[in-house]
Amino acid sequence: MQTRVRSLPPVFSRMRWAATALLLGVSLVFFSTATRAQGAEIFKDANLALGEKLIAEHKCVACHVSKVGGDGSAMYKPLGKINTAGLLRGMVEMCNTSMNLGLFPEEVSDVAAVLNRNHYKFK
Repeated sequence: MQTRVRSLPPVFSRMRWAATALLLGVSLVFFSTATRAQGAEIFKDANLALGEKLIAEHKCVACHVSKVGGDGSAMYKPLGKINTAGLLRGMVEMCNTSMNLGLFPEEVSDVAAVLNRNHYKFK
């Protein structure tokens, strides 16, 4: 005997999609506001030597060169994208996640602190 599974009417699917989109939008606004409020003090306890080691170990520069060419430095300070220390740390976390680097949160901060010192100079 075959069991039929009833799917929701299309209106419920659209409502569920809209609710998910709204929740995602609210989350992004909250996250964006929280990270924008953070200054470079989030790097005060960073281990810069470890950050430099991790950048070399994970070949971050080579990846950036493959994406933007040249010496890879065009990756830093993309127009309007990273304008606070919190957003910089978030971008390093995105690389950590998307590249499956396995960095701990403190290590992400260490890498971001090195980038801040060398390129961004957030106060």
